[in-house]
Amino acid sequence: MEKLRNIIVTSDASGAKKAAQAGMLVIIVDVIDMSTTLESALDAGACYVLGASPDYTNAPVSVNPYAIGLYAGNLAQEKGSKIIIVSEPRVGTDEERARRCQNVIKGIGETKAIIEAIIPNIGAEVVKITDFKDKIVIAVTDTGGVAFDAAFMENRQVITATVARTYRQKGVEPAITGVKRVFDTIKPSDTGIAVVAASQNSLEDVLAAQYIANLIMNYRSLSV
Repeated sequence: MEKLRNIIVTSDASGAKKAAQAGMLVIIVDVIDMSTTLESALDAGACYVLGASPDYTNAPVSVNPYAIGLYAGNLAQEKGSKIIIVSEPRVGTDEERARRCQNVIKGIGETKAIIEAIIPNIGAEVVKITDFKDKIVIAVTDTGGVAFDAAFMENRQVITATVARTYRQKGVEPAITGVKRVFDTIKPSDTGIAVVAASQNSLEDVLAAQYIANLIMNYRSLSV
């Protein structure tokens, strides 16, 4: 099999979009808290995770949260699953969180899939709120969600990773899990790997993206 040809570290929704347009596998790193929340959801048995933009974003990229809701709804119907939406604000009501993701909700509604819960984006502790077993989870957030959405609209080869403690993982384990996900996901047709810090203004995202990229490079001798 072909070896990995190109690994880059970039940032923001614009960097994610550009990498996806170039045919790269995109890894969104939003440590506090989108990618950590989704990693914990996977720890707790979620069958699939996605990110999406809120209804309104200032990011200078095109997004389509309705389309991601539609995709998630169709997937839920195919798998016989239900959907959990992760939204913001962290401190607030479910109604406040729902108001920020009406486009995702409308997309899901077109498929008649069931939204089981709308919960806050709080990282590892999210598993204490609801049961994620066999659920599809969509994180509708301002940075990681927007970056995921922007990339997904160009190329569905988009995953997430984190370096923070999750529900079942600590130390270096979450980052290793993210790297393994890269090698489980990448296709021979992908032109490379883009590790995306969800926000260039977030030092934890920037440092985590660089760390994950370094781990990936240590796996370069493996075939994909």
